[in-house]
Amino acid sequence: MFGRRTAKKSPESSDETVVKPDGKGRPTPSRKEAEAARKKRVTPPRDRREAARLQRARAKADRVKMKAALDGKGDDRNLPARDRGPVRRFCRDFVDSRRNVAEFLLPALVVILVLPALSFIPTALNASVTLTLWILVIVLTVMDTFFVSWRVRKELAIRFPDTNTKGARLYSVMRSSQMRWLRLPKPRLKPGSALPSDYR
Repeated sequence: MFGRRTAKKSPESSDETVVKPDGKGRPTPSRKEAEAARKKRVTPPRDRREAARLQRARAKADRVKMKAALDGKGDDRNLPARDRGPVRRFCRDFVDSRRNVAEFLLPALVVILVLPALSFIPTALNASVTLTLWILVIVLTVMDTFFVSWRVRKELAIRFPDTNTKGARLYSVMRSSQMRWLRLPKPRLKPGSALPSDYR
């Protein structure tokens, strides 16, 4: 009854940091902190050296984000311009969801060149077998490349009828010629996987 009443908070105390259970897992910044952060963002550099330092810091941060995106661990918006967008994402998924003959072209040619040196087949027959294998591998690669280009064109016409898809077929063909472990952005689908139904 005669105890001292708890003093009400004055308006000036609103600058203190308030922790709210808003699901962010961190305290809500106070007005003073938010204002300081805003001023820090808009304050121009004092001299050329500081401007260069800030530019290097921004470039480094952008490179880190791009590397994460290329590794499949970041936002697709941080990818290089040639890899951005739903059309390019579909092209990558289409190529990565199948085995492509072109991705085995380089290893196959190496094997074709090395095998005759390790065999005891007469030289004339060696040359004939090697030439036949070369022609077979190249013909299969060309046929599979045309198939990839045709299928991608058909799928793009169905999935992205009102979108500019210029360069998408060449992008798909170039990716199909790379060995899977060298592809960037890294594949997110395994061979035989079904393609997502929506790329919007």
